[in-house]
Amino acid sequence: MPANPIAYVELPVTDMDRAMAFYADLFGFDFERQTIDGYDMALFPAAEGAAGASGALVKGDVYVPGKTGPIVYFRVADIDAVLKRARARSAKILYNKKDVGAFGFVAEVEDSEGNRIALSAPK
Repeated sequence: MPANPIAYVELPVTDMDRAMAFYADLFGFDFERQTIDGYDMALFPAAEGAAGASGALVKGDVYVPGKTGPIVYFRVADIDAVLKRARARSAKILYNKKDVGAFGFVAEVEDSEGNRIALSAPK
């Protein structure tokens, strides 16, 4: 069994262009946009063999954005800088930066589509 069991995550969106702009601005992502199995997808960067998981923004009839399901944590180097960019985009800060001991810092924001996403940064 791999040390990190999550392999891939899909985040639902209703407006792909808006969502791509939001995530590109917050995290500096370059996306690979594809249609897979009839769904519009914007794939996050992925490095084969690297630690952690990757995923995609996905638009389709079975994908509904929301704040009540699983929370995806994005690893960032500077949580304050990402929160500043989120505020500049008028994103809601759902959980302010919190020191979680040996795990570093966390915070949560609402993305452009209404999903709750989290940030994780080392100390």
